[in-house]
Amino acid sequence: MIRLRELGPGIVIAATGLGAGDLIAASVAGAKYGVAILWAAVMGAILKFTLNEGLARWQLATGTTLLEGWVRRLPRFWSIYFFVYLLLWSFIVAGALMAATGLAIHALVPAVSVEVGGAVQSLLAAALVLLGRYRLLEGMMKFFIALMFAVVLYCAVALQPDWGRVAAGIFVPRLPEGSVFFLLGVMGGVGGSVTLLSYGYWIRERGWSGPERLRQVRTDLLVAYGLTGVFGIAIMIISAGVSPEVLSGSKMVLAVADEMGATVGDIGKWAFLIGFWGAVFSSMLGVWQGVPYLFADFVHEWRRSSDEKVIDTRSIPYCAYLGYLAIPPMILLWAGKPVWVVLVYAVAGAAFMPLLAGLLLYMNGFRDWLGPLRNRGPGNLALMATLILFTVLLINKLLSV
Repeated sequence: MIRLRELGPGIVIAATGLGAGDLIAASVAGAKYGVAILWAAVMGAILKFTLNEGLARWQLATGTTLLEGWVRRLPRFWSIYFFVYLLLWSFIVAGALMAATGLAIHALVPAVSVEVGGAVQSLLAAALVLLGRYRLLEGMMKFFIALMFAVVLYCAVALQPDWGRVAAGIFVPRLPEGSVFFLLGVMGGVGGSVTLLSYGYWIRERGWSGPERLRQVRTDLLVAYGLTGVFGIAIMIISAGVSPEVLSGSKMVLAVADEMGATVGDIGKWAFLIGFWGAVFSSMLGVWQGVPYLFADFVHEWRRSSDEKVIDTRSIPYCAYLGYLAIPPMILLWAGKPVWVVLVYAVAGAAFMPLLAGLLLYMNGFRDWLGPLRNRGPGNLALMATLILFTVLLINKLLSV
């Protein structure tokens, strides 16, 4: 029996993956189609579990992170592609997180501008990462996940939805007219993207290694993505219950909060805004702590160092990339996003998830590499379904650019 206190990295990945994008995608879907497509949030959580379990299984079987496996075992093209993508993804996502946290704090304290609020919270998150290391991060993420769920579930219950329809929306998949790409957006948005790779470093911090830890890792991830699915369902119920007029962009979340206030009173509005802030700031904190591991690991591998210790969060590469996340993207708070950056990021970002699914299908299929932990029939089917879904999303993104 695995006790709750033995879990942790999954809570961190759940809190990191639940950012503003997830809130907006789920809110738009709920506002347009009500509770009929709640099953999409569940399916999205299952697909992300499939990817994260696959990369964790690689690490437990080989003793190397998935990124280290890419560098050591695949043609150099894949490493170069991902490194370039990481630089661009980090810059745009960091700017988006600053804007989202700034918007959240501005909604709670109007005297604080979005720009100042985002910049200050970016520096605060960087300071917490530098001072606290992983254990502080895990403790804070448990607090934030509890905060988010308390307020979001309160808001969903306070709206008194038709629970029979809610159950049908979860367990009876339906495709309302025109809903296909909204469904794909919800599935693709739930639970993060590149941040999935951070899970490998967080389980290293906890000392989880070797095939004997597979059951614990799976339980950890089941809890994480169970929470993620419930969160997505609750957001869609809230949006369906208040039917906000704004149906796009960050203002969508504020519109939901205003409608909550009109429907259940000010306590509902403020509870939702606090939950929104908790979601976006915890996402920022997780990205600021987890993504520099990737850059530091690249540097470690390209130097071909024989040092096998855990990537040091006090190392120059780690701290330098933390600075890259926390400071330069502030320019996007005032200057906006150049069109070419948005276009390149949109295409590269959509390409990452099918790439990850495809590489896990390939790399985890070798008996010589993973032994008894290699992909089996059900795992291959799940990864194939994930690959197809995200390939469709990529094609849709290419057609819309």
